[in-house]
Amino acid sequence: MDDDRTPAVRLEPWSEGDAGLLRALNAPELTTHLGGPESEEALARRHRRYVDLSADRTGAGRMFRIVLLSSGAPGAPEETAGSIGFWAREWAGEQVHETGWAVLPAFQGRGVATAATLAVAERARAAGPRRHLHAFPSVDHRASNAVCRRAGFELLGPQDFEYPPGHPIRCNDWRLDLGRP
Repeated sequence: MDDDRTPAVRLEPWSEGDAGLLRALNAPELTTHLGGPESEEALARRHRRYVDLSADRTGAGRMFRIVLLSSGAPGAPEETAGSIGFWAREWAGEQVHETGWAVLPAFQGRGVATAATLAVAERARAAGPRRHLHAFPSVDHRASNAVCRRAGFELLGPQDFEYPPGHPIRCNDWRLDLGRP
């Protein structure tokens, strides 16, 4: 996607120091489509999974902190805007990668999620050998569905999920071909 309005982002591997970001992304307004905020214990487990996934070099996946690069103006800071990652899973009898993201409210509506999704797709492509990258936003989450569309994913249709476990959710199955046989 070549769009002058798409911001420049950098994906940095998730680290021990990103626990505060995970807490910020656990806000009620950011978790509405995911069953609501998680407990502190669940966040600690998620943070550990993210750190472990970022250390994995097998190609199974990675988690990242999204860094919005400065505008180029002197003294303009780089800012942490959210998180994104990809991980291995089996879907419809195929070994695929799945992706998911969260963007802090101050950075929403600026193309950050789309830029990060394009960047994570490149990381998933390089990780091999899976052919497809899937995203499963709630059918009601207009912004995340728009990210998938803008990032070039193909809509395969709605699916029923439990996320988190015990919480039924209706999602759209979006698929991006990573260009492998």
